[in-house]
Amino acid sequence: MPISRRDQEIVRELGRRVAEIAALPVQQETVRLWKALNRLAPARPMVLIDQIPWHEMDVDGSLAPQAEDPFCREIETQLRRTLYSWEHMRADMVVEPHISLPKTILGADLGIRPSEQRAVTDPANDVVGHFYLDQLQSEDDLAKIQMPRISLDAEATARTEEQAQELLGGILEVRMQGLHPMLALWDRIVEWRGAQNALLDLAVRPEFTHGLMRRVTDAYSSMLDQLEEQGLLGQPQALIHCSGAYSDELPAPGYDPARPRARDVWTCGMAQIFASVSPKMHELFELDYVRPWYARFGLVYYGCCEPLDGKLDLLRTIPNLRKISMSPWVDQEKGAEGIGRDYVFSRKPSPALLAGESLDEDAIRRDLEETRAACERRGTPLEFILKDISTVRYAPQRLWRWAEIAREVVAS
Repeated sequence: MPISRRDQEIVRELGRRVAEIAALPVQQETVRLWKALNRLAPARPMVLIDQIPWHEMDVDGSLAPQAEDPFCREIETQLRRTLYSWEHMRADMVVEPHISLPKTILGADLGIRPSEQRAVTDPANDVVGHFYLDQLQSEDDLAKIQMPRISLDAEATARTEEQAQELLGGILEVRMQGLHPMLALWDRIVEWRGAQNALLDLAVRPEFTHGLMRRVTDAYSSMLDQLEEQGLLGQPQALIHCSGAYSDELPAPGYDPARPRARDVWTCGMAQIFASVSPKMHELFELDYVRPWYARFGLVYYGCCEPLDGKLDLLRTIPNLRKISMSPWVDQEKGAEGIGRDYVFSRKPSPALLAGESLDEDAIRRDLEETRAACERRGTPLEFILKDISTVRYAPQRLWRWAEIAREVVAS
């Protein structure tokens, strides 16, 4: 069905506003600052906000989509969120003069999906509680994990690109983007088995767990091989796991935009459930299996919510590691001492500070200043990445204020 003139004008007007912001000199200056941080020579700490509870953000109707066509609404929503973030909580975001849309890539899964029960407190929020049922109870069940068979739906991809060009051609560049695969194997295993079963079998059935890991890592390696062979990896990216990914080191020499390689881009990984296991078990049941994956990529971001301050010697064995997540539960002094000048201390301030009965600005500032002081004493490159924001209690001004305080702290 053709796109209506009204829908087209709604999207084009938003696109023009984004293009004007993308043309500002500050965008290239911010890119320069991200590149400096990512080569471990920062001019100052950097700040980003991601994983936002968008259902709580619209205070004036500026986020409400107006287009009728579903495809237009998707692009409209993306543009409205960019403009909203720039206006209210830009931190060190970069607005670029293009819009990225995913190629239609088939088969990038392992054939098994979670079987779960959910607990919902706010129906408008996509953050819910999960109780996962165990689908991998025996050796025979491992066959449920299938080897990917990657292919491009060229017709659907061309159709998406044609529609986007019709909407935005001449205003914003349209980029059809391939996949940027990450390696969160234990997140997936927990979704298939439940946390308790997965952890118990590390001790009770270690050989079964090794067989599971071999199966999963073989599947992911096959996926990466196919994405490279078919030219379906993504281009060098602006973000890696909610963090700025601009780098002087990527893409690697010999880069061909038509066939990106793993060494041209970042990857990220984590083993969040391993917060409760020893460094030795972490190495035995995770890192021993995933180092070959990381060795293929240009740069690596490791970690998420798990506290990694007690495993930094182990993480140093990860090839191409550049950023290490420092979650709200780490000992920051210990983390900064262990990271030193060798990696980026990717601090995740606690989003719980935004979810109390009232906003405690002094606590927010104190939290950020303690992190900066710990890193300054050791010359440790630092970024603040506020993410996993489940709620701001329908008071988006709290998030705006956090961004202001963070910018004051990094500029001081």
